[in-house]
Amino acid sequence: MTNKIKLREEGVKKAPIVSFAILAFIILLSLSGGFFYQQSPYDMDTKALLQTPDFSHIFGTDRLGRDVLARIIEGGKISLLIGFCSAAATSLIGLMVGISAGFFAKNTDKIIVVMIDLFLTFPTFFLLLALISYVNASALTIIIVISVTGWMSMARLIRSESFAINSQPFIKVLRLANVSKIKIIFKYFAPILAPIFLVGFTFSLSGAILAESGLSFLGIGVMPPDISWGNIMSEGKEVIDAAWWISFFPGLMIFLITFSLININDYLQFLTNQKETQN
Repeated sequence: MTNKIKLREEGVKKAPIVSFAILAFIILLSLSGGFFYQQSPYDMDTKALLQTPDFSHIFGTDRLGRDVLARIIEGGKISLLIGFCSAAATSLIGLMVGISAGFFAKNTDKIIVVMIDLFLTFPTFFLLLALISYVNASALTIIIVISVTGWMSMARLIRSESFAINSQPFIKVLRLANVSKIKIIFKYFAPILAPIFLVGFTFSLSGAILAESGLSFLGIGVMPPDISWGNIMSEGKEVIDAAWWISFFPGLMIFLITFSLININDYLQFLTNQKETQN
């Protein structure tokens, strides 16, 4: 039994090496792939409609003759931008709300708990659908909508940890010494909560990328002429029987980046738990 636990822990430690490599590769491909792969994501080649993957078009072409790999590279910029910005906003909102609940407690905590429970009453994805249907879809709109609907998990996690920190004797001493609340939060709360924040950020990042892809796949996310992995998949679903590669390759990118982030998240949780055990 001990050997199994040890092997599992070693596996968690080793997995992020591959996951970090995959994540770095996809980010570099999206940001700089266009410099090395000279095909245009917008040019239509009427002589190469639905062409299977070959040396001239590595990931094949779509029904308008556009190169799928070039479109994946271009679409990655928007998908990753939405993912990182949404995750950053979601995590920061959750951090501020969670610290406020744990630090100020009492009535502040009661109001925040009611607000969190109210948002959690609605399934997140359906709340996303409801909000996005009333506004014009754009990258900025999707970032705002995902941020508004995705901060609750981070807030609950930070809230519970903030309560634990707030009960520590040194925090009580600082309060009695009339140390500024802002100073206590930034100098003492923030460093302790940093590992948990990082864990939450990686989880939020994978969730934001999946949310954007889902919305775009349904045709209410990123709209043409803008490109994202989600709307490339959406364009390919109509010809999936004849041209599997159009939906497969952007779906593979989403799977790889989500799988990598989940592995990294598991590793960060392992490190955080290990640190808490040692303390």
